[in-house]
Amino acid sequence: MTIVVLAHGAWSAAWAWKKMRPLMAAAGHTFFTPSYTGLGERAHLASRENDLQTHIADVTGVLECEDLRNVVLLGHSYGGMVATGVADRAPERVARLIYLDAFVPQDGQALIDFLGAPERRRLLDGVKAGDGWRVTPNPIPPDTSAEDTAWVAKFRMPQSVKCFEQPILLRSKLILPRSYIQCMRYADKGPFGQFAARARNEGWPVHELDASHSPNVTAPAALMELLQRILLFAVMRNTPPI
Repeated sequence: MTIVVLAHGAWSAAWAWKKMRPLMAAAGHTFFTPSYTGLGERAHLASRENDLQTHIADVTGVLECEDLRNVVLLGHSYGGMVATGVADRAPERVARLIYLDAFVPQDGQALIDFLGAPERRRLLDGVKAGDGWRVTPNPIPPDTSAEDTAWVAKFRMPQSVKCFEQPILLRSKLILPRSYIQCMRYADKGPFGQFAARARNEGWPVHELDASHSPNVTAPAALMELLQRILLFAVMRNTPPI
């Protein structure tokens, strides 16, 4: 019923969304999960020069090469930065955005701008302690099962600090319909409450999900149920998502 294109989170890739693919297919949606340059199956392209613009170009390229239109962009975490950039670069191909516990930047803002001093220090200290140009992954959510923890730990990898430091440059103000999903088991720990509050202030629909920060791993059925409600309401009513 809908074409959904993912902008995944930091240190992750398409592999982290494998639980969601059959659920999306069963619901009748076409689900594209491109991996960013330097991550997942594209790890061989890792470079200190990879930055936010690189990843925006990755996802924009999928829209262009697959000639996708009327797309719903789903941005998770860092992917909110990427999805915002993609919607700005190819607004004629995007119908709406769904931010899943994601950063929602305005023109000139970088991801690191949204972090408190301790989080910013952890990020930069991780770079210094490593190879000098990549950020090490955040801890895996504690409610992740042992099996999934082993799976996630195996495939997550550091990524260039430039992805976090580069400001997004928007060509125009976004006017597309947007929805925000806040993962409530992480609400008091991460930086995402500010974006849920902004969404409410600006009149976007805001949904609360009883899950930690990566529901694609820990709560795929609950995430799919919520996404389905948002997508079906939008399609049936031909209006922005509830």
